[in-house]
Amino acid sequence: MLGFRFGAAVLFVFVSLLFPPFCLGIRSLPTKEIGDSVSLWSGKRFRFAEAPGYQNGIGCPLSAGYRSSSSGDPSLVHIAMTLDYEYLRGSIAAVHSILKRASCPENVFFHFITAESDRNRGPLRLLVESTFPSLNLKVYKFKEDKVINLISASVRQALENPLNYARNYLGDILDSQIERVIYLDSDLVVLDDIRNLWNINLTGKSVIGAPEYCHANFTKYFTESFWTDPSLSQVFNSRKTCYFNTGVMVMDLVKWRKGNYVKRIEHWMEIQKQKRIYELGSLPPFLLVFAGTVEAIDHRWNQHGLGGDNVRGSCRSLHPGPASLLHWSGKGKPWVRLDSDNPCSLDKHWKPYDLYKPYEDGLKGTD
Repeated sequence: MLGFRFGAAVLFVFVSLLFPPFCLGIRSLPTKEIGDSVSLWSGKRFRFAEAPGYQNGIGCPLSAGYRSSSSGDPSLVHIAMTLDYEYLRGSIAAVHSILKRASCPENVFFHFITAESDRNRGPLRLLVESTFPSLNLKVYKFKEDKVINLISASVRQALENPLNYARNYLGDILDSQIERVIYLDSDLVVLDDIRNLWNINLTGKSVIGAPEYCHANFTKYFTESFWTDPSLSQVFNSRKTCYFNTGVMVMDLVKWRKGNYVKRIEHWMEIQKQKRIYELGSLPPFLLVFAGTVEAIDHRWNQHGLGGDNVRGSCRSLHPGPASLLHWSGKGKPWVRLDSDNPCSLDKHWKPYDLYKPYEDGLKGTD
């Protein structure tokens, strides 16, 4: 009987991926086949196909309209993502998947966070705007000096990028009238209407909502020196702690600002600099502050770990159950594996949202 239930769960995931939820939004044909190419300071040239124009379906709330400057418009769904050269291709695919699955794509407002020191900020914005000409967006500068002296070495160098810590400061970075935001990593695709995630209630004192994984070995996220120091480990004494992934979070920014959660996270980062209490980058401070107080969201909204572990990047399979969001957290990224002709089986579910057009496809000489 147990084997039958597991087999049924796997079949349900497979069917949900092959036949994703029906989108009520309207897609129009792209105005041109290939988006503009942009040369970054790195010398790398990028070109993306222009995405179709996605329009609201029937019954969508009225918004302030195209490229709305009123980011406090209550009809909007606010999404925050970081934007940089290394993950640009993933960011474009993530945005494309959100718009494609949204029932009200014109009501989605994107807040892109870029590093202040990144000389590619202008070109990156141009690439996003040329790929999605009608996108509601705003670009913000993140001052790395806020966090640079608090970052400690991690198991993987990519986790030490200061931009990974921008999520800690969203309450300060985003406009003060933004009361709620969905934070998303750049290595994921959304297979469901994003408004279904947006409408989740954060009850009681919950500041963030995220899928929780209570079967995970929570102790492995901290060092022995943490667990053997009662003055540190007692932080979890009154909480039923569960692991959650910070790449998908619904955040109540009113509670965040009021509770001064930036300082709470920075407090643990300062302790880490003095006494090494964890090995991963920006995740453990969030666990220290929020584990046990998170509003639990259905696991379908973060089928994570598809990038493998943080060292080998080995292939992973889906968790049992339906999937509304696939997340390639971990070392392996689908665009890298696809380009190297060594993809994992699940990377094929990322590929339909990839708008990247390499110059090897005969595009050289069209600058």
